[in-house]
Amino acid sequence: MTGSASSMQQPPSRRIAGDLRRRIESGELRSGDKLPSERALAEQYGAARNTAREAIRLLTEQGLVTAKHGKGVFVREPQKLFRLGSDRYSVRNRETGLTPFRLEAERQGKVARIEVPSITRERPPTDIAERLQVSPDEESVVHRENHYFADDEPVQIVSTYLRWNEVQGTLLMQSRTGKDGIYGQLEELGHTMTRVRDEISARMPTPAEATTLKLLPGVPVLEVLHTSFDQDGVPFEVSRYVHRADRTGLLYELPVEG
Repeated sequence: MTGSASSMQQPPSRRIAGDLRRRIESGELRSGDKLPSERALAEQYGAARNTAREAIRLLTEQGLVTAKHGKGVFVREPQKLFRLGSDRYSVRNRETGLTPFRLEAERQGKVARIEVPSITRERPPTDIAERLQVSPDEESVVHRENHYFADDEPVQIVSTYLRWNEVQGTLLMQSRTGKDGIYGQLEELGHTMTRVRDEISARMPTPAEATTLKLLPGVPVLEVLHTSFDQDGVPFEVSRYVHRADRTGLLYELPVEG
C-alpha cells in the first residue's frame, strides 16, 4: 500500500476508510456491493481487525455504507436530495393549492405526509419572541409542531410560532387548517406575506431531533429560522425548520439590489 505523506500520518482506520470512500465515489464499489468482511479488510490492509471495524464505523457515520444483520456491510444507494427553493412562498406556487412541502414532493415524484404531534399555547423561546415581537415571559404564542415525511422517510421538523391573541379560536388551532394552509388562514387575519427572512445555520441534532429524523450518528442538521413579514412590514409568523442535512438542499435565487 502506498500513499502521500499526509495520508500516511492518519490513523490506520481513517486511511482504510478514505481508500474505501475513494473506491465508492469512483464507482469501483457500486450501490448494493458488499464490502469485504472485517477479517478480509484487516488482511488486505495489513491492519488489526478492530482497525477494520473502526473504518467501517466511519463509513457508516458518513452515510456511505449500511450494515444488514447477518448479511454484511453494503454500499448505500445514492441519497436523493429533497430541495427547497426560494420560490416556495410565491403566489404562483400557492395557486396550485399545494403547500410548499407537498409541491416540492410532487415535483420529485414523492408522496408527502405531514404529522402534527402538538399544538400548544406556551411561552416562546427568546429568539422567537424577539422576531415575533411578543413577550417571552407570558404564554404569548401558539406553537405548532409538524413532522414532514417524503415516501415515509422523515425529512424535517417544523416548529411554527404564531401570536396567541390573533389565532385563538381559529383553524390555526387545529391540525387541518384548510386547503390554503397556514398562510391562507393568516391572510384572512390580515397578514399577506410580502417579505421573508431566513437565517440558516448548521449544527448537530439534539437527541430528540435525531430520533424523530432517524439520523445516523454523525449526521448534522440544517436549521432555518424563518420570519414572515406582511404588507405593513410586521412580522406575523416565525418558524424553526430543522432539516436532515443528508437529505436536504436549499436553493436561493435572489435579485441583486442596486
